[in-house]
Amino acid sequence: MLLPMNFQMPTDEEIHTAFEQGEAAVMALFHDVAAQVTELAQQLAKQGAILHELQARLAKSSRNSSKPPSSDGYGKVKRTESLRKAGEKPNGGQPGHDGQTLMASERPDRVETHEVASCAHCQASLAAIASVGYEERQVFDIPAIRIEVTAHRAEIKVCPACGRASKGTFPASVTQAVQYGPAVSTWASYFTTQHYVPVERTTEIFADLVQHRVSEATVLKASEELSALIEPSTEAVKELLRDSEVLHVDESGLRVKGQLHWLHVASTAELTHYEVHTKRGHEAMEEAGILGAFRGTAVHDHWKPYFTYYSGHQRM
Repeated sequence: MLLPMNFQMPTDEEIHTAFEQGEAAVMALFHDVAAQVTELAQQLAKQGAILHELQARLAKSSRNSSKPPSSDGYGKVKRTESLRKAGEKPNGGQPGHDGQTLMASERPDRVETHEVASCAHCQASLAAIASVGYEERQVFDIPAIRIEVTAHRAEIKVCPACGRASKGTFPASVTQAVQYGPAVSTWASYFTTQHYVPVERTTEIFADLVQHRVSEATVLKASEELSALIEPSTEAVKELLRDSEVLHVDESGLRVKGQLHWLHVASTAELTHYEVHTKRGHEAMEEAGILGAFRGTAVHDHWKPYFTYYSGHQRM
């Protein structure tokens, strides 16, 4: 290999210095990489902890924690399999089951007679011939129903003696110029409170069955009026629950207009009282007005607020 004319071999000192500088650069690079690896490891560990916490939270449900059933979401629930083998029992009503056979009525509401105009054999006229009997078949059905409007008119008369006007008296239940009658309120409250039909769907039922859609406000008002009417019965039930020897109490989450509320339950084998409240604990229990005066044995899940009441306690 030919070297340039001005090339000079480095001295041993220069070679040693260059080696030390290279070694220092390599060590600096190594320490920098090691620091980055350590930082990445710390970030991964932190992310792993967060992921683990999220997985643990997602795995919680009303079955394995104190979360209410309403927080479980709408995931598909695995159906349990029946232990009964196919073919063990035939379809339909079982032996000993009370039947619901439709029986003919002795006093039908309406009778339709289908006359014989002519002989089915020789075509002779039978119009003037008296019948010798009937074959009867009965049909049970619901008659067409619709909203019936009743116009109440209070008569006005002028007295010929004094010249002053007098007016007839409206029924006590007729208080507005235009209003719904008691049957509409009964239907609305029956659908929503007895069968838990949503308010909007109740208005649809009215539109479908009687061709008249009531407002949602009307449906809600009907439920409020029903609640006021049964208030004496509600208080009587609460009094009996307070006087019982054993009382089962619990609370469960439910949604009201998308917001989490709590359904507080107090029950015996014969009676049950429900109270919906925004709170889960002591405040809601006080407003329900049962546990404060109860002195028997309360059966519950040992949630702490229940122990603030003076009664015996037993875990359910």
